[in-house]
Amino acid sequence: MFSNYLIGLREGLEASLVVCILIAYLVKTGNKDKLGPLWLGVGLAAGLSLAFGAGLEFGTRQLTFEAQEAIGGSLSIVAVGLVTWMVFWMKRTARHLKTELHGKLDAALAMGTGALVATAFLAVGREGLETSLFVWRSVKAAGDGAGPLTGVLLGIATSIVLGWLFYRGALRIDLAKFFKWTGGLLVVVAAGVLAYGVHDLQEADFLPGLSNKAFDISETIPPDSWYGTLLKGTFNFQPDPTVFQLVVWALYLLVVLTLFLVPVGSGRSPATVSATTTAAATAAKGRDGGDAGRQARD
Repeated sequence: MFSNYLIGLREGLEASLVVCILIAYLVKTGNKDKLGPLWLGVGLAAGLSLAFGAGLEFGTRQLTFEAQEAIGGSLSIVAVGLVTWMVFWMKRTARHLKTELHGKLDAALAMGTGALVATAFLAVGREGLETSLFVWRSVKAAGDGAGPLTGVLLGIATSIVLGWLFYRGALRIDLAKFFKWTGGLLVVVAAGVLAYGVHDLQEADFLPGLSNKAFDISETIPPDSWYGTLLKGTFNFQPDPTVFQLVVWALYLLVVLTLFLVPVGSGRSPATVSATTTAAATAAKGRDGGDAGRQARD
């Protein structure tokens, strides 16, 4: 439930912030009459996201077991790819999101009502589709039941309340730090979803190694125990993973989490460093030469 709450909170808060920024800018610039098209775009994006999620849930029920596992495993990998891209995108743009959205909104206002609807639809729709896909796979990985879905709905509800408080100016937090911490936790959750997707593809005979278990601690951590259920629901933990699953999980977690924790702008290429050093040396030499010339004239 916690992992799905985190997904709903993180993804929902991004969408809420986008909507709040767009609304605040329209009100501030005297375009309150344009709020209708804005809400129309938001509503269409929400409707598309719900329809996409429903299609994923009900559209695969009539398929064979192997087909369900193949589709589920493939969509798990797609969902992890989208969420990974989103986490890194928000890490880079969290500080500049407001300015970027203002620029898009100015362009949409100049083009007309249709462009405004499209801007709101695209800004919110991307978050909605990502959320639908990742939540669907995360709920499947955690197991059927009301718990995972309840966690998602609670996370989205919390994000809406936080978005409203941001808009009213009643709440202020460091969004860069918030998205950094939640992004790191989301990477851990995504690693579990990826491992679950690999297992689905193995069951569908798309990948080998289904019977090659890395270990089996089912007796120590029974899947039906409260702590086994908690680990599975939070981190998609499996007590008997295959070797392939474990390798994919470990590689993804190691590489992605390491890259994510590197501060933005901390790495500069040798050419950039060299050019900067050369420019500084040239400037210093110029200053020294100027000082020497002035001393000679004096």
